[in-house]
Amino acid sequence: MNANSPEATPGPERTAPDAAAAPGRIVLLTTSHRVAPGLLSWPAWQALHAADRVLCADGTHPQLPYLREAGIPVAEASPTAQELVDACAGGHTLVVVATGEGEPVLTDGLARLAGTGRIAMPELELLPASYDLPGARLLDLVQVMDRIRAECPWSSQQTHEGLAKYGIEEAYELVEAIEEGDRDELREELGDVLLQVVFHARIAEEGRPEDGEEPFSIDDVAGGIVAKLIHRHPHVFGDATATTPEEVKEHWLRTKAVEKQRTSITEGIPLGQPGLALAAKLASRVRTANLDIPLPPVEGIGYDLLALAVRAESEGVDPEAALRAAARAYRDAIRDAEGAEGAEG
Repeated sequence: MNANSPEATPGPERTAPDAAAAPGRIVLLTTSHRVAPGLLSWPAWQALHAADRVLCADGTHPQLPYLREAGIPVAEASPTAQELVDACAGGHTLVVVATGEGEPVLTDGLARLAGTGRIAMPELELLPASYDLPGARLLDLVQVMDRIRAECPWSSQQTHEGLAKYGIEEAYELVEAIEEGDRDELREELGDVLLQVVFHARIAEEGRPEDGEEPFSIDDVAGGIVAKLIHRHPHVFGDATATTPEEVKEHWLRTKAVEKQRTSITEGIPLGQPGLALAAKLASRVRTANLDIPLPPVEGIGYDLLALAVRAESEGVDPEAALRAAARAYRDAIRDAEGAEGAEG
C-alpha cells in the first residue's frame, strides 16, 4: 500500500454508523373504498412485505383479511405520533394502513414533531395503494341513494309516476344552464339529472314480478346503454369506417332501424314533448327518410307554427331553442321597461 494514500494517513479510527440511532421509516398506506379490497399496487405489496410492523387502527378495515391471507400480520393499534417515531428507532419500517379519514390526527402529530427540530424524524412516505378509476364517485351516489331509499320517509314512498314531473323539470333546468353558459349551474344540473336516473333505477330494483314488474338495477341500465353505444358505433368498435358526422349518423340510423323494426317513421317519437320540438322531430324523420309529405292544407295558428317549425328544421335551426332565445330577449326588454318606469316613479 502506498504510504501517501488516504488509507494510510493516520487519523481517528472509523466506525460504522450507529444502527440504533437510525430514525427508520413510516409509510402511510392509503386505499380507496371504491376499489375491491386486496387489489393493491405492487409498490404497496412490496412495502407491506418489507415492513417490520404493520399497524391499523380499525380492526374492521376491509383490507385486513386480504393482508392476513397474504401472510402479513397486522396489529390493531392507534399509536400516537411520538410512539410511532419511537417504534421506528433503530432503522425499523412501520406501515400504517390508513382508515377512511386518512389518519389526520396522526399526520398532524408527526408534522408538529418535525416542526420542533429537536427530534430525528423517520423518513415519511405517503403511499397510495389503490386509486379511484374514472367514474368511481358514481359508486358513492349509488350507495347514498340506496340508504336514502331505505331510511328517508319521503324517498322511500316515491314511485316512477310520482317522480316523472321532476325528471321533466330537471331536464329543462339543464337546458337553461346550457343556454345561459353558466358552468357552475351546468355541473349542478347534470347532477340533478343523474340523480333522477339513479333514483328511478333504485325504485326499479323493487319490481314485483307477480305484478309483471321485473326488477332491474342501475347496472342493468348502464349495461344496456353500453351495449347500445357499442352496437351503434361500428366505426369505433367494429370494422366499419366513418370519417364525417354525416357518415356516423348514417351508421346510427341504419343500426337503429334494424334494432327497432318499426313500421312507421313516427314510432318512438314522444308526443308529450313541447309542440315545436314535436313538429321539428316529425319533419326531421320525414327528411331523413327522403319522403315528400306536404303539410296539412289547413289554416290556423297551430298550422302556421307547424310550418315555421318545419322550415326551421330544414334550415338546421332548433325551433324550441330559437323561441326560448327570443323569449329571453323579450324578458330582458320587459325588465328594462320595468326598471325605467320604476326610475321615473
